[in-house]
Amino acid sequence: MSLETALQDAKVTIRGMVKEVGLDFFEVVFEMVSADQMNAVAAYGGFPNRYPHWRFGMEYERLSKSYTYGFSKIYEMVVNNDPCYAYLMRANSFVEQKLVMAHVYGHSDFFKNNVFFSHTNRKMMDEAGNHRSKMQRLMMRHGQDKIEDFIDICLSLENLVDINSPVRVPNISHSSLSGNEETMGVVRGSEDAPPDSSEVEAELSLHVRPEKDVLLYLLERAPLNEWQQEVLSIIREEAYYFSPQRQSKIMNEGWASYWHSKLMTSGILDDSEVIDYADRHSGSMQMTPGTLNPYKVGIELFRDIELRWDQGRCGKAYEECDDMQEKARWNQGLGQGSDKVFEVRRLHNDVTFLDTFLTPEFCERMQLFTYDYDQKSSQYQINSRDFIEVKHRLLQMLTNGGNPVIGVLPSQVSNGELHLRHYHEGIDLKMDYARETLKNLYALWKRPIHIETVVEDVTKEISYDGAEHRERRIS
Repeated sequence: MSLETALQDAKVTIRGMVKEVGLDFFEVVFEMVSADQMNAVAAYGGFPNRYPHWRFGMEYERLSKSYTYGFSKIYEMVVNNDPCYAYLMRANSFVEQKLVMAHVYGHSDFFKNNVFFSHTNRKMMDEAGNHRSKMQRLMMRHGQDKIEDFIDICLSLENLVDINSPVRVPNISHSSLSGNEETMGVVRGSEDAPPDSSEVEAELSLHVRPEKDVLLYLLERAPLNEWQQEVLSIIREEAYYFSPQRQSKIMNEGWASYWHSKLMTSGILDDSEVIDYADRHSGSMQMTPGTLNPYKVGIELFRDIELRWDQGRCGKAYEECDDMQEKARWNQGLGQGSDKVFEVRRLHNDVTFLDTFLTPEFCERMQLFTYDYDQKSSQYQINSRDFIEVKHRLLQMLTNGGNPVIGVLPSQVSNGELHLRHYHEGIDLKMDYARETLKNLYALWKRPIHIETVVEDVTKEISYDGAEHRERRIS
């Protein structure tokens, strides 16, 4: 549905202001939707033409109930695409619509210019439609239940990709991956047969480095039917598309909030709208105890960077100054803040953003702290306000999108069994999740699965052979 005249005029004004301040964005197509339609789009990850699956239905129910009972409200939804597609909720006020438009242009600039998005598919809206067609064709040919059951398995493994490396094309030349499904044969044996151990060992002897793109490894070496490869390939492609968004949630929302705040208060608002805007903006910036609001942390850190580089509160001289009064008055008038925030927007993700620019002063001002569950009081309690502890905990939360880092160990493969390693960085695996994941990996690999991890400072190997789980101590 097209935008009404007043909103169309506002869009033209906002777009002009965004260009003036130097943002370089994909063109944005705004669509007006109802609250119900917004929840449906959000449930599909922004793609209303995505393949059908019960998981999206569950997410829709969760979002709908949350909106109905007043627990949450989605103001906007924007898709990394060229052009960007953005959805505006019809029930929003005029002030909210203008705020959302300014916010969306910030997102579009981030999508286009941040280096971690440079390899994403800029025509993903079309690709999502292609994925839907492929899935529906497979369901018609093999049965909906069979395909959905396999999708369930693949989705449980979708985080087993290497988000820190460019997307690699699987070394597969089968017809199904090129869209031709006339031949639906089986790769490396029948659907229930294990891979030939001599063949696997011969192939794997060429690979000595751990492979952190586990889905790629499975696509190339697991005994999958062509239709199974098709499904797994789709899940993997979408996992890589969404991974930069998980890597840059704080930066992306902070950058969009930084610009909507500047633009709304420098020409977009009428005098009569200031109070309403302040109410909406402050609501999105609220940070309750025990939570980390990416909007608030992101916008404040961008502002902090701008101020520091404007006043020269960076570099060796400032860092080595031990006179707190002098540091409080420090202002060299460099005026480099604007250039710096654009540079940061281009080169960093959340981990490097916080690792590089987080300061003790910022943590103190934001009242950041670590907390843990106290068994004696049966409550969560503040554990530390120390800057090093706070920074370390934040980086742990954000590394690899908050998921455990898992890699295949090709050099340890024997008899076709799959060996994995959890690269332990202070956070244990959730053992119930790990055991279910091993089951789903077995469903693809057809041979025993092993993963090396650390449990309470003890190195252990957890295995699944298709019938039972086993655990043994390594060291």
